[in-house]
Amino acid sequence: MQDFRHEDIVTYDTPAYKKRRRRLGDRKEGRRVRTLAPMAYVSPYIMKVRADTQNHFEDVLDIHNIELYLDKKRKEGYTDMTLLHVLLAAYVRTVAERPGINRFIAGQKIYARKNIECNMVIKKEMTLQAPDTCIKVEFDPRDTALNVYKKFQRTAGEALAAPSDFDKIARLLTKMLPGLLFRGAVALLRCMDYFGLLPKVLLKVSPFHGSMFITSMGSLGIPAIYHHLYDFGTLPIFISYGSIYSADAVKRDGTKEKHHFVTLKVVTDERICDGYYYASAMKRMKRILLHPEILDEPPATVVEDID
Repeated sequence: MQDFRHEDIVTYDTPAYKKRRRRLGDRKEGRRVRTLAPMAYVSPYIMKVRADTQNHFEDVLDIHNIELYLDKKRKEGYTDMTLLHVLLAAYVRTVAERPGINRFIAGQKIYARKNIECNMVIKKEMTLQAPDTCIKVEFDPRDTALNVYKKFQRTAGEALAAPSDFDKIARLLTKMLPGLLFRGAVALLRCMDYFGLLPKVLLKVSPFHGSMFITSMGSLGIPAIYHHLYDFGTLPIFISYGSIYSADAVKRDGTKEKHHFVTLKVVTDERICDGYYYASAMKRMKRILLHPEILDEPPATVVEDID
């Protein structure tokens, strides 16, 4: 795995979003959205858990252009760059243009997240006995595909080299607390999370808090699945993609050509934005994936979520 140091990654002198004074009701990880339609305020009280709010959809992606793009990047020296990095970069770019998909529900309120945090489980070795761990990578909406790639590789490399912070905390809690007390500790954490009182150190490592979770079923050699959302935490979107397969693609002149495809399955929390907004965001993400060269340049502008 290529190792990237901090100085290899593009950093920014100014924040992506304008600085706001924290108001009553805001949280450490997000600001309260206060100008939504009335239905948006009501729905978190009617649908109190994510099991009630999950919408599922599936799409098929022609990855021919992505494969050409990755071939080019590997020739430039980025030998470990894969479909996963392009998917993450496309998601980050979509958030830059459609920030509503980066909201979250907490305490029956809707918040605009202050950053972009993507979670993924990785295995230290592809064996039945090998342990897995969860990584969380923070991105900036201005990130290009290469910056996304470098940030992800750096975080994954650190997690593979040593136990992650989440692993350390989870191991400490399970060793210190017997089952009944551990159950009580989780209940306490739920209560603290409801009121926005979880310490930053836990929010930073928790795989249940963030912008989205992505999983590669293709790396396991199986199709994509619809993965549930977690009732604990704030994750509003779960993306799964499966094995790559071949099929005929119809060209503009009507002729057919063998291309590679991958199936994406997405589970969303319907409360954070309406169906029209979700559809617009997912169509935009797909267009970016069909033209991945867009990701070589930062976005012309970064759209900030509504007040």
